[in-house]
Amino acid sequence: MEKTSVMARFLVLGDYFPVSDITSRLQIEPTETYIKGDLSKYGNVKKETCWTLSTGYEESEDVNEQLSKILARISGKLEVLKNLQQDYHLEFSFMIVFHVIGNEKPVISLERNVIHFASEIDAPIRFDYYIYPDE
Repeated sequence: MEKTSVMARFLVLGDYFPVSDITSRLQIEPTETYIKGDLSKYGNVKKETCWTLSTGYEESEDVNEQLSKILARISGKLEVLKNLQQDYHLEFSFMIVFHVIGNEKPVISLERNVIHFASEIDAPIRFDYYIYPDE
């Protein structure tokens, strides 16, 4: 039987910016990138450029497990992120996606360090969820 899973993503978004410069300055390989105007796998035109760091879906009962993995990679890069934000007029965002199976609902609370870091870089934290019946 499948279990509830959670994915956390950190997104760097902007009109157009060189994604390779984000990678170089952060010294982190992104999970995904795309450029404004690229076609999505569904045939839609991308409306922005994006650099993404993601945990992928992991069985979890607490979103903080996935967020801590993302923060471990970027929290020491606060000044670099702020400089990138200014240089390219970027927006940052955290996205948490839940795949909920039956009654296995994960804990949806955020640790103070997550809230503080998101506030430091002016990044909203968004949630999306998909609910599936027990199999």
